[in-house]
Amino acid sequence: MFLFELTNSEQHPVYQKLAVENLDRQYSFLQSVVEASLQLQPMLSIEIIKALNYHAISCLHVSPGEFRPCPVYVGAGEEQFIPPQHFQVPALMQMFTNLVNRSWEMHDGVTLATYVLWRLNHIHPFVNGNGRTARVAAYFVLCLKSGGWLPGKKLLPERLVENRPEYVAALKAADAPTENGPDLTVLHAMIARLLDDQMKSAEEGPDEEAEAASAPDA
Repeated sequence: MFLFELTNSEQHPVYQKLAVENLDRQYSFLQSVVEASLQLQPMLSIEIIKALNYHAISCLHVSPGEFRPCPVYVGAGEEQFIPPQHFQVPALMQMFTNLVNRSWEMHDGVTLATYVLWRLNHIHPFVNGNGRTARVAAYFVLCLKSGGWLPGKKLLPERLVENRPEYVAALKAADAPTENGPDLTVLHAMIARLLDDQMKSAEEGPDEEAEAASAPDA
C-alpha cells in the first residue's frame, strides 16, 4: 500500500496523518541509531541514510529506503531545480559518504552537518522524503560529533522547517555556481544559529503548553 498512489495528494488527511506518525518513528529510530553508532562506529553510511528515508516515507511512496529509479524535479518554472540523473545517484552517494567520513576529524559538527544537509538535498537520491532525510542525517552527524543526543524543546530539523523560506534560500545560495564550488556560508550560519537556539531552549525548562507537530515536507 502506497498512500500517494491511492489518494494522489500529499494533502489528503490520511496521507498527512501517516506522514506525521512516520516522522515520529523516524526521530525515534534516529535517536537509537545515534546511540548505537557512538558505541560502535561513529560514521555516516549509505545504509543509515537509506534507513532514515525508509522510516520517513514507508507506505506513503514507492521505493522507501531505496535510491530512486527515475528522474525527479524540485519546484517549477524558472526556479525549478533538476537533480542529477537517477543512474548517477549510487556513485554520487558513495563519493559523498566517503568524503564525509574522510573529513570526520578535520571539521567541526556544524561544518559537516551543513555539507550533509546541502549535498543530500542536491543529489536528491530518493523518490520522496529527501528533505526529511537530509535534515535528520545532518542532525545524526551533529550528534555523533557532539558525543551524544543534543537536547532542546525543538530539534534542529524542526527548526529548519519552521524557517522554511530562509532554509530554501540558503540551499539555493549553496547551489549557485562559483569558481570554488558550493558556497555554504549562508546555510552554515543558519544551522549554527538554530542549533544555538535549540541548546538555549534546553536550559529554559519545559514549556507548559504542548508543541504542535510540524507537518513534514518532501
